[in-house]
Amino acid sequence: MTENEIKLKAIAALTALRSGADTAFVSDLLAEVVPTQFAVPADATAQEVGQAVIEQVSAPLSALVNGFILAFDALADAHDSAGPDVATEQILQDLALALAREDSG
Repeated sequence: MTENEIKLKAIAALTALRSGADTAFVSDLLAEVVPTQFAVPADATAQEVGQAVIEQVSAPLSALVNGFILAFDALADAHDSAGPDVATEQILQDLALALAREDSG
């Protein structure tokens, strides 16, 4: 799967979630980007196997995160350009504070 295809999966997952799709469906969409098989040398040590798996998982997960960031940035730009009462930055700060309170409370 290409990097753009993975980014599209992130956008599809967000779209499905906002459209009321079942969370299992959204999870399945996101799971499609994780490799189900890994190539490792037959004589690899445990450390080499672990390194190979990490390398093969990190690229798709990085592309998935980039897809979420791309989608968020587009939505935030659209939101802020509409002249809302609350800016995106304030929404994010409020969310961060709420999460921090959950951890401390």
